Amino acid sequence: MQNQYTELFINGKWTTGSSGKKVENYNPYNGEPLGTIQSANPEDLNQAYEAAAAYQPKWEAMEPATKQEYLLHLIEIIKDNKAHIVDWLIKEAGSSKVKAEVEIQSAIQIIRESASFPTRMQGTTGTSNTEGKENYTFRSAKGVIGVIGPWNFPFHLAMRTIAPALATGNTVVVKPASDTPVTSGLLIADLLQEAGFPDGVIHVVAGRGSEIGDEFVEHPVPKLISFTGSTEVGKHIAQLASKHLKETSLELGGNNVMLVLKDADIEKAAEAAVFGSFLHQGQICLSLNRIIIDESIYDDFVSAFTQAAKRLKAGDPAEDDVLIGPIINQGQIEHIQELVEGTIDQGAKLHTEFKTEGNVIKPVILSEVTNDMPAAKEEVFGPVASLLRASDEETAIKIANDSPFGLSGSIFTKDRYRGMQVAKRIETGMVHINDMSVNDEAHMPFGGAKQSGIGRFNGEWIMDEFTTTQWISVQAENREYPF
Repeated sequence: MQNQYTELFINGKWTTGSSGKKVENYNPYNGEPLGTIQSANPEDLNQAYEAAAAYQPKWEAMEPATKQEYLLHLIEIIKDNKAHIVDWLIKEAGSSKVKAEVEIQSAIQIIRESASFPTRMQGTTGTSNTEGKENYTFRSAKGVIGVIGPWNFPFHLAMRTIAPALATGNTVVVKPASDTPVTSGLLIADLLQEAGFPDGVIHVVAGRGSEIGDEFVEHPVPKLISFTGSTEVGKHIAQLASKHLKETSLELGGNNVMLVLKDADIEKAAEAAVFGSFLHQGQICLSLNRIIIDESIYDDFVSAFTQAAKRLKAGDPAEDDVLIGPIINQGQIEHIQELVEGTIDQGAKLHTEFKTEGNVIKPVILSEVTNDMPAAKEEVFGPVASLLRASDEETAIKIANDSPFGLSGSIFTKDRYRGMQVAKRIETGMVHINDMSVNDEAHMPFGGAKQSGIGRFNGEWIMDEFTTTQWISVQAENREYPF
């Protein structure tokens, strides 16, 4: 395994990018340089796509058992290099040790689930309304899949596309996030190479979106573009892809909500809300952005939640007991500050100290928030929790749905059946009862509604996304035609 990652990975070789521009990689906590990568230019990108396309038929034709062996061996390689991966997640993505552990285990689960895919690439036989005809369907790989990696859960979310794509016979070209070029791309290529995957299955082209971003989507080779990130960028990707009738899998922003109903266990709800709001400094698409509490228990919840949040230690994520690490970059810090200050100006009450130390922001709790205030209206993507009042259950549901986003959600109630009925009325792709919103299981459908994305990841749903079905009929007996 490499200690430094300063090159692209194309067709099994580490190579210097051809662009005149560079990707400077920094530790978001202390600003320490982590390496300089010579960026890819359109020629590098074309080379990667062409190499992926050339090898894809051979990879798809490989025996299912062989693909499974590669994927299962990859899990062992990840386990053997766990300390190396954790180190990079901490210093490049600002992950706490707890978050890094969660991320690696999630990635392993994805790979293990994907290892079952090669033997699940099944077709069907069917009857026909035409006499003497036999009908068959066959499932095959899409071809080459373009992966645009995220910076927040970089290792897991990139692997969430890469592993199932390879398992279903596709090859991949990855454009990692510029803030995390190693953990969302180059490190994964290194692990696959260490696991013995053939040259040609994965290619990683680090580069600025301004230089290769649009070309990455519009290049004629990839049949599908997978992207996890902001709704704004996702819309642009979808617009570019639509010009070429190219498919997309998009997991986008989420203004996620927790409903705390009047019969909820307040202490349990507050404990879950702290984890759902502040894991990885709230820099997760699934993070709780709004917590809607029945007014009969509002004050008690605010007190319990605030006390629990104040116990979280913020600082250097390399320290074992630190749970709140740095915000990824200065631009994101300014975004958070603008939303919090705007919400306070409109009448929200601040229950914690709002102070930035370097790139670290301690948990921010705002009460008496309404849905039209900035921190509730927009996805904050930081350690900020907005607490809203609801006069009753119907009002809580109305507030929850008053958003263009719908990725994940949460409901706390002692009546689980009632919770199910409320969950069905929440306009979101996922809802978790008596749990927080940050959940991802490799065999369950993951995706959003409204402006939170297109498509579903995980299990049989991602198999459908990354494969195509062909109908073949055989006329076994002579057919008579009317002319």
